[in-house]
Amino acid sequence: MIRINLLKEEPKVPTAPREAEAIKERKPFPMTSLLGLFFVIAVAVGFLQFNALKKEKNLLNIKQEEKNKLRDVTSKLQTVRDQQDLIVRKISLINLLKSQQGVAVNIMNELSKHIPYWVWLTEVNFSRQQVQIRGRAVDNNLIADYIYSLETSPYFQNVNLQSSTRRRGRGNEYLDFALTATYIFPQISQPSTKVQEKGN
Repeated sequence: MIRINLLKEEPKVPTAPREAEAIKERKPFPMTSLLGLFFVIAVAVGFLQFNALKKEKNLLNIKQEEKNKLRDVTSKLQTVRDQQDLIVRKISLINLLKSQQGVAVNIMNELSKHIPYWVWLTEVNFSRQQVQIRGRAVDNNLIADYIYSLETSPYFQNVNLQSSTRRRGRGNEYLDFALTATYIFPQISQPSTKVQEKGN
């Protein structure tokens, strides 16, 4: 025989022991999961830092290469400036030598241009802008005129009488004299430094 229950079953209210079972069934969050999560986060942070460090190293290498290129350019520029200074010094020396090339001619020309009658030169020496002049004159006034005339020249200054001695020879009286003077070199033009000014 078969029994059929035609009544609706009432829902069963869980009792307290079932709640305790449910609590027991819930497992705590496993420690291995926490460690795994921490490991994943650490790996991700390490990877990000590694990438950032790699980018920084690349930037540093690029900047170092630029610095090396600039160092090469700076050393080449310094070499060019040194060569330019050397060339300017050589040009100045050449101009100085050219200006002194005709010094003896200038000195003799100026000495003879200003010499009065009855005055003769016997010796002229030139060393380091100092000119030593020796000669003979009939009297002291002619020597004084010669000194005054030399001082008007643009090439001589500080013309001084060093000695004047009366001599007699072949029945004539004359004066041996010695003068010193400072020779003034003509102005020489300096080489243009426009290139150097543009470089600065």
